Amino acid sequence: MAPPRNVVKIAIKMRDAIPQLIQLDQAKPLAAVLKEVCDAWSLTHSERYALQFADGHRRYITENNRAEIKNGSILCLSTAPDLEAEQLLGGLQSNSPEGRREALRRLVPLASDMIFAREVISRNGLQILGTIIEDGDDLGEVLALSLRAFSELMEHGVVSWETLSIPFVRKVVCYVNMNLMDASVPPLALGLLESVTLSSPALGQLVKSEVPLDRLLVHLQRNLRQFIYKNIIHSAAPMGDEMAHHLYVLQALMLGLLEPRMRTPLDPYSQEQREQLQVLRQAAFEVEGESSGAGLSADRRRSLCAREFRKLGFSNSNPAQDLERVPPGLLALDNMLYFSRNAPSAYSRFVLENSSREDKHECPFARGSIQLTVLLCELLRVGEPCSETAQDFSPMFFGQDQSFHELFCVGIQLLNKTWKEMRATQEDFDKVMQVVREQLARTLALKPTSLELFRTKVNALTYGEVLRLRQTERLHQEGTLAPPILELREKLKPELMGLIRQQRLLRLCEGTLFRKISSRRRQDKLWFCCLSPNHKLLQYGDMEEGASPPTLESLPEQLPVADMRALLTGKDCPHVREKGSGKQNKDLYELAFSISYDRGEEEAYLNFIAPSKREFYLWTDGLSALLGSPMGSEQTRLDLEQLLTMETKLRLLELENVPIPERPPPVPPPPTNFNFCYDCSIAEP
Repeated sequence: MAPPRNVVKIAIKMRDAIPQLIQLDQAKPLAAVLKEVCDAWSLTHSERYALQFADGHRRYITENNRAEIKNGSILCLSTAPDLEAEQLLGGLQSNSPEGRREALRRLVPLASDMIFAREVISRNGLQILGTIIEDGDDLGEVLALSLRAFSELMEHGVVSWETLSIPFVRKVVCYVNMNLMDASVPPLALGLLESVTLSSPALGQLVKSEVPLDRLLVHLQRNLRQFIYKNIIHSAAPMGDEMAHHLYVLQALMLGLLEPRMRTPLDPYSQEQREQLQVLRQAAFEVEGESSGAGLSADRRRSLCAREFRKLGFSNSNPAQDLERVPPGLLALDNMLYFSRNAPSAYSRFVLENSSREDKHECPFARGSIQLTVLLCELLRVGEPCSETAQDFSPMFFGQDQSFHELFCVGIQLLNKTWKEMRATQEDFDKVMQVVREQLARTLALKPTSLELFRTKVNALTYGEVLRLRQTERLHQEGTLAPPILELREKLKPELMGLIRQQRLLRLCEGTLFRKISSRRRQDKLWFCCLSPNHKLLQYGDMEEGASPPTLESLPEQLPVADMRALLTGKDCPHVREKGSGKQNKDLYELAFSISYDRGEEEAYLNFIAPSKREFYLWTDGLSALLGSPMGSEQTRLDLEQLLTMETKLRLLELENVPIPERPPPVPPPPTNFNFCYDCSIAEP
């Protein structure tokens, strides 16, 4: 039989007691219900207890709101509101700081309940809280809890905001204008002053006169970025188009603050800017400058500074001339100083590593920083007007302060890394910057949510990966990645590899002039080597510089191809294996190759140092072909790709503007009647 409609099944719990499951009759007086609950737990004086909702704001249950109790509700038995208010207010007036703090912690969650608030207010609770706020003995948690409790109690409308005293309001204004240890105090003080301003015109004028606008702006900006980053960008709910546009506008305005520095050239007469340049130089060459510049004349010291500015990567001995260009103007100097101060180890390593390189392989820090700043301003559209519909913002710019300068720190280290991967020289500076632009643009397009994620992704996008992406995109644009085209390319590869092999062997037959490297690194002896036309012998011999290429008959030495064992390259070659790993031997490793062959019962070597990287590729490919090994050089890969592209285009000339299907068309079914064939065995009459 179903229970009456005014009976609900609920649970009542109490601390350190087993919960009770009861059927609450809503027609029974609440005092009687409390008496039964207390009797079940053997509690006397039921009038000292009250029921509260266990979840939410823990509101007290009265005869007026008991209808909100539904089936399955969980209630808790607690102290009656009048006794609870009396106990907590006693704790607020105690001399113990910890007792006062604990009373405030218990008071704040109860202050939103109207029943409890009336009990507190009737016992001068607002005056007690006001005294704590005005005294300001504790500017941390106690003050924050007091402000929160005071505001909650006043929101019930039992007491008018106009009754607040001017000294009290001035004290709250003081908490807004001063820097406090607890960051939660200013928002609470501002909220209280907002209610005062809206409710009391007289006190509102006092607040407006006491709180300056610039102080309000400081509070508005504080934690705004963190709030956007945590609660909007990383929100579980999808972001709408309007919010994305607002974030784009905010990012554009934030980056627009950099425009004045970007448009301002360095002033050579500014003492402050000259000192900043000296700080930049000393951060890189402090030890060297102190040891070599002590006791020198003024002219010698200026010469030393000019040399160090050159090492730093400035194009002129006077760095002011490099920074006169706008953009980037002073923004480039700001970036360099930020990098040197916030990443001093990386800055010193960058400068010293590149200033000690030879053969124009050094990556100029200052020149690279200036160009990188221009590049970042272009990619991020610094100083450009906002679009009315754009939504393209970068989430990582809301992840931390100084995002532009932090992005520069990642970019300048990426520049050095890409420079080394490309083995670039000063003449390759523009090419390297084009690759860096592509690396940054591709990574920004992925919209990483943090700078660390951006750093990881952009460092994974190496120079080789950029080349691969370029090639893939080009093939996609040309339509050469369709399955039928790929199948055609695979069928063409053996034939084209045969052409490349034939070209390599013909190049070996033409022969090459090599230099001998003695133990003293002298390169004054020459020798010539070539392959015989029948591809059976390697013929070689010494020759004089400037002489015409020798004939096969004049070469005294021969090495049968049948006696060749293996091809060695780089550090595996015996003639460079013992030369150490210094910089002076690096070029030898890249151009060295050897042929091991049988000489009687012993193994001998024919050693080569190629005159160029191209000759190295041609000879190692040709010798690999003679040995029956695959030709795996970079030159072979490039030649094969070029030949495949050209041959594929030639084969597809007749199909221009004809769409190529992904799959071959289906073969039609055979005809149902095969009796259409003429029978020739039947003789004509």
